[in-house]
Amino acid sequence: MSAAAVPHAPLREDALLRVEGLVKHFPLTQGIVFKKTVGQVRAVDGVSFTLAAGETLGLVGESGCGKSTTGRAIMQLPRPTSGSVLFEGKELTSMGGDTMREARTRMQMIFQDPISSLNPRRKVRDIVMEPLTIWGRGSKSQRNDQVDRVLDEVGNDPQRAAESQPHQFSGGQCQRISIARSLVLGPSMIICDEPV
Repeated sequence: MSAAAVPHAPLREDALLRVEGLVKHFPLTQGIVFKKTVGQVRAVDGVSFTLAAGETLGLVGESGCGKSTTGRAIMQLPRPTSGSVLFEGKELTSMGGDTMREARTRMQMIFQDPISSLNPRRKVRDIVMEPLTIWGRGSKSQRNDQVDRVLDEVGNDPQRAAESQPHQFSGGQCQRISIARSLVLGPSMIICDEPV
């Protein structure tokens, strides 16, 4: 995705997210034992935009143009090659470790392939509950209520989720489970990589 694909937006002070000159290149290598870099794939090249709280922004383009890579680079998964990503006024590209993990509680991503993003060995309820447990949000009773609420909001039966693993749900139901997991912490921003 090049800068021409996403025009520069006016820089606003109330921005929840401000992306400036985002670049993500991947090296092209040759050889198995002695890898040699022979070029690079310019997946994202100079994307800039501003997003205020409550706004929705859609990136549109053909398959392979860098939409997913843009979303992942904003989340720092992987880190961009260059550019600036300001979320809630803080520069994500310079954050590390625990600070970045804490920031990700307020920005979540719904991945393109829901089935591969869900742990196949765990019960669905536990998958949705995990972020609340990791971050120690609320009492056990409050966490259970929150999980029931988000599962119900996305149209999945909380009782069935307590008893079933992801492979027992359809692809669409798994996508709703992924959506519930990203909503459960009450994030300020959700990046959706083809959520429907």
